[in-house]
Parts: sequence; structure tokens; C-alpha cells
Amino acid sequence: MKLHELITSSLTGQATLVIKNANVVNVFTDEIIKADVALCDDTIIGVGEGFTAPEVIDAEGAYLCPGFIDAHVHIESSMVIPDSFARVIMPYGTTTIIADPHEIANVAGVAGIRAIYKLTDDLPLRVMFMMPSCVPATPFENSGATLIAEDMEQFMRKSRMLGLGEVMDCGSAINCSKDMLDKLRLFDGRPIDGHAPLLTGRALNAYRIAGPSTDHECSNFDEVLEKLRTGMRILLRVGSAANDIDKVLTEIVRRGLPTDNMMFCTDDKHIENIRQEGHINYIARLAVKCGVDPVQAVKMASYNAARAYGLKNIGAIAPGYKGDMVLFKDLKDFEVVQVFTRFGKPYEDKPTPMPIIPPAVFNSVHLPPLSLDSFALEAKEIMPVISLIDGQLVNNREDLPVLRDEHGMFVSGNGLNKLAVIERHHLTGNIGLGILKGFGIKGGAIASTVGHDSHNLIIAGDNDEDMLIAADALQDCGGGICVVSRGIVLARLPLPIAGLMTDAPVDDVLERQRALLDAAEYIGISGASDPMVTLSFLALPVIPSIRLTDKGLFDSVNFCFIQ
Repeated sequence: MKLHELITSSLTGQATLVIKNANVVNVFTDEIIKADVALCDDTIIGVGEGFTAPEVIDAEGAYLCPGFIDAHVHIESSMVIPDSFARVIMPYGTTTIIADPHEIANVAGVAGIRAIYKLTDDLPLRVMFMMPSCVPATPFENSGATLIAEDMEQFMRKSRMLGLGEVMDCGSAINCSKDMLDKLRLFDGRPIDGHAPLLTGRALNAYRIAGPSTDHECSNFDEVLEKLRTGMRILLRVGSAANDIDKVLTEIVRRGLPTDNMMFCTDDKHIENIRQEGHINYIARLAVKCGVDPVQAVKMASYNAARAYGLKNIGAIAPGYKGDMVLFKDLKDFEVVQVFTRFGKPYEDKPTPMPIIPPAVFNSVHLPPLSLDSFALEAKEIMPVISLIDGQLVNNREDLPVLRDEHGMFVSGNGLNKLAVIERHHLTGNIGLGILKGFGIKGGAIASTVGHDSHNLIIAGDNDEDMLIAADALQDCGGGICVVSRGIVLARLPLPIAGLMTDAPVDDVLERQRALLDAAEYIGISGASDPMVTLSFLALPVIPSIRLTDKGLFDSVNFCFIQ
């Protein structure tokens, strides 16, 4: 609808849709106002009363909020294509996501970014993008592609490309790497996402000067406070592995910290967990439970994120804003009554035509010839061990006594398992080997081609035979996740699109995910976090304290390999 038509409709009160008898959350005044809301096509033309329209929806006192925004998410981590992902999250009131496609970029480069951008063109979900900044995440691993500033220039004029995605390579930023500075300069004046777990003091100051203005990696209140004091915006994350944010929220309330520069994100949350708990509405529910004022929780879930990323026409219910909205029964449980899409229409879960997926994102798993010898790990009496922390992505290094065979090779036992990362893009033959505490595998192995962020093949197990079978099983299906026990593949989820996603129906994917979780429990894996998500992050060398890449065991605090 043209501007003069919207102005005239606002004056006359003639709308195309009216939502009446709503408790409207006003994010500008922190009020809840009993009012009607009128739209012309996708635009709000008034909040008040006296509007007429051919379509009227009676809210019956439900709470009308701006559509919720996931401020940082990787669609690929849902393991389904964008259309399927939208159909999972929209019923929970999420109408906009800020997506960083660095997962598929690490596998397929520019072709991967183009593919996922195209696949989000016509969705009822508003999908905005941040340009992947660290492909690969660090120089200490091999990914399927490398992105430099020149590769990014072709995306600068795309209307849905907002800024530069999470700058995970803090070392390159604060040590003034030319490649990183070229990217930061290219996006000067646009939003630049940070990724700086436990960064503090002068290093944090230098990082802020470099350009990143957000962070979603805070694991404690002191970290939140220090980063807020530098002017950073904080994304409070609840995903499938990072789900320990309630302590931080409780302390925010206790200390009376302003929430204007805080917002919510999931980062990585499996569709099974979304179906069980909800999406951004789940984090809003958790915030209110921890004592956050309900209106402030709504703002953290909508307006604050829109403001942070320069989205001037969403995140509020007011004249001139788009009609992305959601009706909730109350502002405590955030149970959804009705969702309104970016088109200003009630959301309907309707089947859509299968999108055309570019061939460039298939056939991405290329492993070297493997044998039992490939997994042999020579060990000393005391070895550095990756020690998991339940509910967190950060982990600890422990130096522990280990079991060895007569040849001095590591043998699983006493709660310790073997971990392997195999380069799967360029047939380099690289295999990193290490020791893992926290999975407690007995009689099996779990493997995945989802291995953030370079997405090499990662395998954890207590015996080399099952680890080898797991590798073969995933190469055969073009990538995915599997669990093996005593020579038998108990469960497998094929992910043929870049080894990360599938176009299979969501219910089929969920059935296979449940089978994987059951199989993981059968071989002894337990804990508060999703084991598939936990496994996928064990190869990401930008999260403290210790990780494993295809090049070897890595100290993520001092940024060096461990001998």
C-alpha cells in the first residue's frame, strides 16, 4: 500500500484488519493499554478505537505484544531447511530472527550463504542476516571454505543483510589482523556482533574499540556487568546446551540492573526442545519467573533487539510499524493465542512447495581412508582432559591419570572417553585425538558432521571399532548424526545438505532425534544438556577452556595447541 493511502486510512479509520479488545503492551511508555489495533495490509495505522475493517478479530482481553525476535540464531543448527524451521518457531510467537549463516558458510562458502538467503525469501517469518565474519572461526582448524572481505562485498546491498556476524576470533580483532580489520572496516557503521566468552579488562576494551557491540556468551553476572559497562548489548541465551541463564537473570533483578540493552536469543536450540518448551517465549517466561517485570521481558524479547539491529519498523505496536505481533493469554506463561506474520495476517501452518536447493551444498563429506589405527592415541600417565560442565558451553581442562594398554595407547575407563575430529572437506588426512570427561560412554560411540564451526566429523566413544563404524555410517549418508553400539548403528539422522540440514519433514526429523537421544542414553551419555549439541561444540576453539580441532588439542584461553 502506498504512503498516501496509509495516511488516508489512518485518518478515516478504515483498515483491512482490526484486532479489538486487546491489552496492548506499549514498549515506549511501559504501559498496558486496553485498545483496538488497526492494520492496512502489513502496516499498523492506529491504536485506539473506532476503526472499521472487513476482518475483525476479538482478542477477548489477551495481551497483544510486538512479535518476538530471536536476536542471534543459526538456522542450520535446527538441522532442517528454513521453511521447516519457520513452521516450528512461529507458533510460539517468534516472528523475526537475526540469522548468522556461518555454519553453511564454513562448509560451502559464498554458495552456502546465497542458498540459505534465497530459501528465506518468501517465508512468513521475517529473516534478517548478519554476514559471517569468521570462516573459519580461527586459523587453528580446517573448514570447507574461507571468507575474506572481498567475498563479502557482493552481499552489502542486500536489503536483509544487516551487519557483520559474531566476531569469534577475538585474537585477530585485538591483535589487528589485516584480514579481520578489513572486515570490520567494511561494516563500520552497521551492527557488528561479538562473541567474547570470559574476555575481560584491557582485552575487552580493545575488542570494543575494534567494533563488536553485542555479546551472547556471558556465563555469569560479573561478565554481563563488565560488558554492559563498556556499552555492549547483552544477548541472554537459552539453547539446548547453554541453558544456565536463570542465575544471571536472578542476579540482574536483585541488583536492579536496567534491561534496556538486553535481549534474548537461542543461538542453537533443537526443534525437539522448542516443541517441548517454546522458543523466545520460553526465555520470556523464565525471565518473569526470575523476577523480571513482564513488560520489560516483552521489550527484551522484541523492541530491544529491533533497536540493537536498526530495525526501525518492527518491535513495537504503534502507527507506522509493521504488523508482526503476537497475542498471549497472559504475561507470565506466555502461552500463544494468535500470531500475526510479517504480512500482517494471522499465521497459518500451511504446506508450501518444496524449495529448489542448489547442488553446491550437497556431497560435502570427504573422509580419508580410515582404519582402527586412525584412532590410536599415544598417552602418558597424566593427560590433559576436556572436562564438560553441565548446562554450559564453556568447559574445564583437567590433567588426570588415564588407562593405557600394553603399547602405551589410551584406553577408555574411569569416566574418560576418546574424542576424534576428522577433517572432512579437503582430504587433508588430519585427525585430532583427545580425551573427554563427562559423557561416560560405555560400549559405543556418537558421531556428527555438525562440529562447530568448521563442521569436521567429530566422534566420541569408548572403543575404536564403534568409532570407525560411526565414521563410515555418516560418510555413506552424506553427513549427519549417529550412535553406534557394539558394531550396530542404533540410530542415524542423515543431513545431506552440507552435512548440516535435511529437507525431510519435521516430524520425521524429530522421530530420528528422539531415537538418537534414546541411543545416546543407552550407551551411557547423561546430563542436563542435549548430547548432540554438546558434542558439536567440542571442536570450537574460540570457547574456553580446551577444545579439539582436526589439527589437535587446543588451549582456547591462551590460543595455542597443547603438546
